[in-house]
Amino acid sequence: MKKIFSIIGLLAVFSMSCTKKLEDPGTTATQAMSNEWWVTLDVDGTDVLGAHILFYTYNTSRNVADSLWLDDGGNGYQFKVMTKADPASLTFSTDSAQNEYYDIKATIKNGKIIPNGGHSKTGIVTDSIYMEAIFTDDPATTYVISGVARTRWADDDYN
Repeated sequence: MKKIFSIIGLLAVFSMSCTKKLEDPGTTATQAMSNEWWVTLDVDGTDVLGAHILFYTYNTSRNVADSLWLDDGGNGYQFKVMTKADPASLTFSTDSAQNEYYDIKATIKNGKIIPNGGHSKTGIVTDSIYMEAIFTDDPATTYVISGVARTRWADDDYN
């Protein structure tokens, strides 16, 4: 009987010493604003690309709440700029930010994320995004970039 209790005790000690502790990785400072989006690029109400493109918003490597990357992944105007962000009001903007894809600057105005403000391709209620962009290589044109959050359902994807 002592042998059985010894074996059970050893198994208990062994199983406790092998238990992996999972740490909560936490969240990013801009989690409320970070997402993938299906957007269009419009000038005067006309879609200049003729299609929805994937667009990304995400935190900077510093992981601070007041900075947000806007990135079209090279799919649209080919721009990636860092903006000032306000996660409490879900707004963002920047004046003359350096583009990371090629040497121009971008100004982003009236940037906002609207919770439950849009519908996916299949009609699912989802967040929406809106911004106005002016680029130094086309300063007379204001581009409206707007769309909805990507649901990751295949039927909601545009390509």
